[in-house]
Amino acid sequence: MARPTSGSRHDEDFTEFVQASWPALYRTAHLLLGDRELAEDLAQTALAKTYAAWSRIEDRSAAPAYARRTLVNTASSWFRKKGWRNELPTETMPDPGYVLDPSTRPAVIDALGALPPRQRAVVVLRFYDDLSVAETAEVLGCSTGTVKSQTFEAFAKLRVLLGDAVIPETLGAHRD
Repeated sequence: MARPTSGSRHDEDFTEFVQASWPALYRTAHLLLGDRELAEDLAQTALAKTYAAWSRIEDRSAAPAYARRTLVNTASSWFRKKGWRNELPTETMPDPGYVLDPSTRPAVIDALGALPPRQRAVVVLRFYDDLSVAETAEVLGCSTGTVKSQTFEAFAKLRVLLGDAVIPETLGAHRD
């Protein structure tokens, strides 16, 4: 049963949620799509879909996971559309995050863009959003084995593109 709220409290709760969750949703969308404007569209679309379900989300602590899953599912449907422009180059990321060597950032972003959408989603969710294998599998609607194999394949490709100095052999091997 949904939590009873008045219309204005409902909107206030959602506004607070948007303010708290926007940076992470936008960052994830940007990493998935590689384009600022498309990332904004994707994050806004995910939030609009989350708003439509807001009265059914009983546990508000589950709302970020719901919105992230909605974002990834929406991105996946965009990738399936004929005429989807897979990648658009960008020079900077909206959230710099932690990078060992900032000079490798453009190459890493380019290499990330070279991955197939599913592998890119696994890498973004696992290593940028810091989700576990099980959490990533839940968001993507697949098995943990699929997450592990996609991670392995993604890092194998990233090592070819970037070299072992940027993507060490141990990265992505056994991280649960």
